[in-house]
Amino acid sequence: MNIMKSFREVLSNAKNVLILTGSGISAESGIPTFRGAGGFWRKYQAQNLATPEAFAANPSLVWEFYEYRRRVANEAKPNKAHEAIATFQEHASKAGKTVTIITQNIDELHQRAGAKDVVELHGSLYKTRCTVCHEVAINKNIPICPALEGKGSPDPNIMISNIPKEDLPSCQKENCNGLLRPHIVWFGESLDEHVLKQAFDAVQNCDACLVIGTSSIVYPAAMFAPQVAERGIPVAEFNLETTPATRHFTYHFQGSCTTTVTEALEP
Repeated sequence: MNIMKSFREVLSNAKNVLILTGSGISAESGIPTFRGAGGFWRKYQAQNLATPEAFAANPSLVWEFYEYRRRVANEAKPNKAHEAIATFQEHASKAGKTVTIITQNIDELHQRAGAKDVVELHGSLYKTRCTVCHEVAINKNIPICPALEGKGSPDPNIMISNIPKEDLPSCQKENCNGLLRPHIVWFGESLDEHVLKQAFDAVQNCDACLVIGTSSIVYPAAMFAPQVAERGIPVAEFNLETTPATRHFTYHFQGSCTTTVTEALEP
């Protein structure tokens, strides 16, 4: 039997579908993955800027990096895979089924495509958190503050970033005015407990699972789909190449997410 047809039959019989997405799905919308040899912004390995230590050492530099990322994400558009997932979720909901979308991405392209109740494992580019009072707030302004107007160029010839701390994004809560940071789970930080519970509940309750555009090497997300597979639940992986987790899964669809995911989820 054609494996795509086989998986589509699995989906048609499933009542609780888990969809786990990573940077590969957004790469097809033009958003850099920042992984591997090309993962540089200016002269910096991008992952080295996504740490609390980098922010403490130079919040100006880190905010320039995230201003660049916010601008790129803002200019990007959801692709056919994002749209197929949102449509599939909507149709499933009308049929009394549940589709839980868990993403490692911070670009909100799933929501812009129309997806509901997306579980954001690593936070969002469009949320901030105060370093003093810890309030989380939505902020979709581009630039996020006047001092970051025209900043964030990836040009490797730009050597310094020295925006005064008082000019960087600050908390608007009364009597606070603390320095804001991106509401992102950085390397070395723990995921939010409430978000983790949502994810673990979806992992435990699903009867079919799609893993889309993820390298399956970033934990804890990398263990979700293998845990599903251990329960004997069908898991389908959609990626440009195989991953360390491929051997655990029932199905592997290699190629562009916009092609394979759309075919798998079309009505």
